[in-house]
Amino acid sequence: MWRQLLPALRMTLVLTVLTGLFYPGMVTAITQAVFPKQANGSLIVKNGKVIGSELIGQNFSRPEYFQPRVSAAGSGYDATSSGGSNLGPTSAKLIRGTTKMDDKKNEVVDYDGINLRIVHYAVDNSIPYESSVPLDSFKDASGNLDDVKLIKAFNDDKAPLVFTPKAPIPADAVTASASGLDPHISPSFAKAQAARVAKARGADVAAVEQLVAQHTEGRDWGFLGEPRVNVLRLNLALDQSYPMSK
Repeated sequence: MWRQLLPALRMTLVLTVLTGLFYPGMVTAITQAVFPKQANGSLIVKNGKVIGSELIGQNFSRPEYFQPRVSAAGSGYDATSSGGSNLGPTSAKLIRGTTKMDDKKNEVVDYDGINLRIVHYAVDNSIPYESSVPLDSFKDASGNLDDVKLIKAFNDDKAPLVFTPKAPIPADAVTASASGLDPHISPSFAKAQAARVAKARGADVAAVEQLVAQHTEGRDWGFLGEPRVNVLRLNLALDQSYPMSK
């Protein structure tokens, strides 16, 4: 019996050392020496503090910042729940959104939908539009758009709300990526936000557009992928070039 077991035990020990210790240790040492930034997550550090990664998207909602793609990962940009909505292009939920009742029996947004995203994108970026019902009728007491009312209007079977922007909207401005963690946006999406960002920061629009151009990354190796803009990198450059007054 031992004549059969001992070779197996020896091979198990040898393979454990080779594949469990030697190989991972060798790869770790090489990557730390040759690609230390990438090996440690492509982290971005500001004032000695890690504020994010070049590879993981994060939310920016204030008007003085460029905003990223919508995220369907968990509650948004959740790296532990990476994924898309898995809704098909003809899905009514994807297009019109849905509402639900929360624990306190209040109607809240369950899924925002592309139509609602288009409304907010057009309003936030001062894009002219046509609406079958004036948007003022969907505002709350504070003057903010009531998303629940808008979603219910889009889902009205008898007279659904029709909202039409008068300028093209980049697809990535109103759709989520497959991972929900995409750190990049298209140059057209970034340029479309330049006027809003410039106004919020009291900067010249052309200067902000130039900043976008400077942070536009080309195709990998000249032919793979599409040109893109890293949102976190661009917003850091904004803070450096056009800091907000405290």
